[in-house]
Amino acid sequence: MAPTLEDLAAEAAARYTAANPLSQASFERSTGFLPGADTRTVNHYAPFPVTIVRGEGARLHDLDGHEYVDFLNDHTAGLYGHSNPLIQAAITTAARNGLTLGGPTPNQQQFAELICERFPSVERVRFTNSGTEANLMAASLARAVTGRDGVLVFDGAYHGGPLSFTGADRRLNLPFPWIVCHYNDVESARLIDQLAGEIACVLVEPMLGGGGCVPGTHAFLGALRDATERSGALLVFDEVQTSRLAPGGLQQVLGIHADLTTFGKHLGGGAAFGAFGGRADLMDRFDPRRPDHFSHAGTHNNNVLTMAAGLAGLRDVLTPAAVRGLNRRGDALRDALNAVAARLDAPAQVTGRGSIMNVHFQRAPIRRHADLAATSQAARDLFHLEMLLAGNWIARRGFISVSLAHDDEDCDRLIAEFESFLVRHAATIEGRPTP
Repeated sequence: MAPTLEDLAAEAAARYTAANPLSQASFERSTGFLPGADTRTVNHYAPFPVTIVRGEGARLHDLDGHEYVDFLNDHTAGLYGHSNPLIQAAITTAARNGLTLGGPTPNQQQFAELICERFPSVERVRFTNSGTEANLMAASLARAVTGRDGVLVFDGAYHGGPLSFTGADRRLNLPFPWIVCHYNDVESARLIDQLAGEIACVLVEPMLGGGGCVPGTHAFLGALRDATERSGALLVFDEVQTSRLAPGGLQQVLGIHADLTTFGKHLGGGAAFGAFGGRADLMDRFDPRRPDHFSHAGTHNNNVLTMAAGLAGLRDVLTPAAVRGLNRRGDALRDALNAVAARLDAPAQVTGRGSIMNVHFQRAPIRRHADLAATSQAARDLFHLEMLLAGNWIARRGFISVSLAHDDEDCDRLIAEFESFLVRHAATIEGRPTP
C-alpha cells in the first residue's frame, strides 16, 4: 500500500528528530520552565522547534550546527536580514549614550517625521512596542472619538495576540463588541451601512498575513472606504506587514487612504516596534496640551534602541528604490514557484504580493481565509519539515518572506527545492496513485 500524507510527514519528522538531538534536549528541558518550551506560540511546530543560536545576513544557525536560508525572517520583522552594518552601528551608538533616557530624543523626532513623509495618509504618529499595541490603540481611539463601541473585523485576520480571528477559539480576545465578516466580500459594506450607529471602525489588513497571504481586492477595500465615509466610522488599515510592499505601504498602491494606519515588525529595524498614525484631527487628541486629551502611556514607546534602528533602517537602507527592488524580487519568486506548480500540474499555488507569500496545496481558488481548508495540515507539515531538512527556514503554514539580504541564488535554491518536493509528493497530496 502506498504511504499516505500522514505516513510521509511522520517519516520526515523521524528524520528531523534524528538530525536535531541537541535541539530536542533543549526543548524538553525548557518545557519545565516555559509552557511549550517557548514564549511565542507561532514558533512551535511538531515534533519540536530547533533552537536558533545565531544569524547573519540571510542565514540562521541552530544548536545542532545546521545552516538555513532564512525565508521566514521572523514573520516579516527581519526585513533587513540579521546583520545590516548600518543598523548595527546605529544600535551600538544608541546603547553607548544610555538605554532608558525617559524623555524625547532627536532620533524619535526624526523617525516620526520620516514616517509621516513616507506614508501619505499619516499626518501624525505615535510609537508603541508592537503591532498588537498599535492596533489596540487605533481601535480604542476610534471608539473614543466616535462614541461607538463596535469594531468590524474579518475572519482570518490577525491583529495581535488578543486581536486574532484566525482560529475558532477567541476567548483570549479583548472583550470588544466584534462584528466578524468575510474577507473580500463587498457585502460587508452593506452591514456597515446597516449598523452605522454602532460601528466605531473597520479594522482590516489590505492583505491577510497570518490568514494565508490573501490580497484584498480593490473593489472590497474601496467599498469599505466608501461605507465608512458614509457612516462616520473610521477605516483602520493594519499595515504591520504590508507597509513593506511599497514605499508608502499597500494603501499607496491601492490609492485608498485610511483614517488610521498601524505599523510594526520591520519598521523597527529588527527591534521591538509598533506605531499608529493618521489624520491630524484624530491623532491630536493625544496632545497633552489639550484639556480634553487622551493619555497614551508606555515606558518603552520611544526606547532608544528601536528609535535608532528604525530611523537608520528607514532613512539609510529601506529607500523607495530598495522597497521596489525587494518587492520585484518577491514577485519574481512567487511567479516562479507558481510556474513550477503549473508545469508539473501539481495541486499547489502561492498567494501573496511582493515580498510576502504563502504556499498552499490546493487547486481551489483562495479569496478568503475559509478557502484554505482545502489544504490538509499533513501536506503543510510535510512541506515544512522537508524544507527545513533541505536548509530552507519557512513557517509551518507555508509562509515565506523575502528580505533585503536575499540574493538570486537563495531564491533559485528555494525554487529548486519546491520543484523537487512537488515531483516527489504532488500525487500523494492530491490523492492520486504515485507513478
